[in-house]
Amino acid sequence: MLSKFLKKSPRHLKTISDVTPYEIMDLIDTAKLIKSSPQKYLTTLKNKTLLMFFEKPSLRTRISFETGMTQLGGHAIYYQKDDGPLGTKESISDTAIVSSKYVDGIIARVKKREMIRELAHYSSVPVINALDDFAHPCQILADLMTISEKLDTVSDFKMTYFGDLHNNVTYDLMRASSMLGFELNLVGPNDNGPNFSVESDVIEECLKLNNIYTPEKSFPIDIITNPEPSSYEGSHVIYCDSWMSYGIPKDHQKIRKEIFLPYQVTEDIMKKTSSNSIFMNCLPAIRGMEQTKEVIDGDKSVVYNQADNRLYIQKALLIFLLG
Repeated sequence: MLSKFLKKSPRHLKTISDVTPYEIMDLIDTAKLIKSSPQKYLTTLKNKTLLMFFEKPSLRTRISFETGMTQLGGHAIYYQKDDGPLGTKESISDTAIVSSKYVDGIIARVKKREMIRELAHYSSVPVINALDDFAHPCQILADLMTISEKLDTVSDFKMTYFGDLHNNVTYDLMRASSMLGFELNLVGPNDNGPNFSVESDVIEECLKLNNIYTPEKSFPIDIITNPEPSSYEGSHVIYCDSWMSYGIPKDHQKIRKEIFLPYQVTEDIMKKTSSNSIFMNCLPAIRGMEQTKEVIDGDKSVVYNQADNRLYIQKALLIFLLG
């Protein structure tokens, strides 16, 4: 019985809904303070150690977390799944229980949500989801920070998301919309089968979140199959993500491009948005795929702001969970 090894469960971040709207605002405020005065936080996590499990490749996630721990006075250990027996020779539960005895926190970037859930269940230190197939909360926190900087709100705006709706970023944007109340139009091939449609469990979860946090508002999410102007006219935020997520087989890429091409973000779309609108992509991005070169390199693009803010919001998150 592994239950005897379990301690009182710490706070984990498996999806964006593991923090409340108030905590989201607090994290953003803290991140802005860190961004403006980083020298004040140089020893905040002194002698703290973060273990970083990576099953999927990473650029921004690894660099921002590792740099963040260093700049807070702590230490990060990079552990790639191919380097050890995680999930093969050694069970996830054993890994979580043993690792918890050595470190103060764990992040994991993995292929399946089940691994995040099992790590969190057996870990006695905080576990942060650095991406799985169900959520990407660190990215959404950075996005909300960027929106707060550019639009001075995280609730009173309209976002239109184009492209892959069967997607971890999409799901956490849906959760954030349901919690904070901003309008979210999802424009994508929702009727092209289970590999392209929003999972019903996510919709049910978002309905519950809406009822808990913003019951005074109607359900703020609309799923739209046809990319008609009415779905994006006046939008303050246009968002898209890669059509070719890590792990998409090469023989599937041609058909995916054909299915997603009608949902490409173009200059014509951006011209019909709000005068102060911004364009977002969590990166990596391919020019000529989910958006044109003119859009991602244009004046409305804040993609590098999003990437920059990953560092500050994750430092705030590490302080919140580990400090």
